[in-house]
Amino acid sequence: QVRLVESGGGLVQAGGSLRLSCVASGGIFSIRSMAWYRQSPGLQRELVAIMYNYGTTNYADSVKGRFTISRDNAKNTLYLEMNSLKPEDTAVYFCKDILSDTWGQGTQVTVSS
Repeated sequence: QVRLVESGGGLVQAGGSLRLSCVASGGIFSIRSMAWYRQSPGLQRELVAIMYNYGTTNYADSVKGRFTISRDNAKNTLYLEMNSLKPEDTAVYFCKDILSDTWGQGTQVTVSS
């Protein structure tokens, strides 16, 4: 059974940066496609970035050029580097294991103007 634990969220001013981490356990991390989603109050959860197990990445148009998804298979960890943050990036960020449809508990990111 896969378990995902996110960390790294917090409060940051607009223009700042944060790096989120998602540590996976209970499976073979290196073969898994993983993704970051986010959800703001009153809105649907949306895909932010996805990294397939063969390395291809895709990003939501709203974060292209600002966010970078990466992974360290030796540490069973997925990352989301977020730069040039905007108030509209404020949300709870979740990581997801695509294969098992497992979600983490989420980490809050708040960007002040």
